[in-house]
Amino acid sequence: MPNLAIVRRLEAVGFRAWPAASIQYDGSWQIRLTAGHPSKRLNSVNPLDPSDHEGIEGRVERAARRFDSYDRPLVFRQSPLAPPPLEAYLDALGWPRFDETIVMTGAIDDLDIDGGMDHLPMRDIGRYVDASIAVHGRDQSLKPGLTEVLNSIRPPSGLFVLEDETAGPVSTALCVHDNDLAGLFELATRADMRRNGYGRDVVMAALRWARHRGAETSWLQVESANTAAVALYKGLGFAEVYRYAYRQKPGY
Repeated sequence: MPNLAIVRRLEAVGFRAWPAASIQYDGSWQIRLTAGHPSKRLNSVNPLDPSDHEGIEGRVERAARRFDSYDRPLVFRQSPLAPPPLEAYLDALGWPRFDETIVMTGAIDDLDIDGGMDHLPMRDIGRYVDASIAVHGRDQSLKPGLTEVLNSIRPPSGLFVLEDETAGPVSTALCVHDNDLAGLFELATRADMRRNGYGRDVVMAALRWARHRGAETSWLQVESANTAAVALYKGLGFAEVYRYAYRQKPGY
C-alpha cells in the first residue's frame, strides 16, 4: 500500500503543474474540466479521500451532467485516494480501467543525469507548442488549448526542445519546479527518431535545470504499457510510488 501522504502531495503538485480551466468539488471529489484541451487529466473526476463515499450514485450522476455541459464523456481518474466503494460501484456498472499510469520519483542527487550536452529552456511558448505538437504527432487544432494550459502554470517551468540540424524538433519535455519537487511532463521523442538517446538527453537537461534551481526530488508519470520509457526512467534511478488508471462508461 503506498504512503497516502506522499500520494496526496504528488497529486496536489500534479494538479498545479497541469491546471484545468474549471475546478469544482463534490465533497473531496475534484472535478476538472477544460473546454480547450481533451487531456484526461484536465477532464476527469479525481476522488481524493478514501473515506468519502456517501451517495455515490447521485454524485456520479451530477458529475455526468457537468461533463455533458462541456460535451465531454465522464471519466474517473482512480488513484490510491479513490474510495474502495466507488471502485466497487464502477465495477458493478462494468466500467473498464484503462491507461494505467505509474507515478515515479527519484532524489535528484542520486539520479544519473550528468553528462551529455546542456540545453537551456525555451522562453517562447508558441515555439515550444509547435515543437511539442510535431514531436507527439498531434493535430494542430490542439495548439490553442495547449498554449492556454502552459500559460496557466503558476510554478516556474522550463520548456525543453531538442532539435536535429536537418530533422528539426525531435524531443520535448516540460519541467515544473514546485518548491523541492520537479515534475516532468509532455516527455516525447518523435517516432522516427527514437532509440537515438534524445529522450534520455532531454530528461537529463531538464533535471539539471531543476537541480540548479534547488529542486531535490523529481517525479513523473508514465503509462505502464510504455515499457521502453519505464526502462529509461528506472535506468536513470526513478522508482515507482503508486499507480492510477482511468475508468469510463463502456462504449466510449
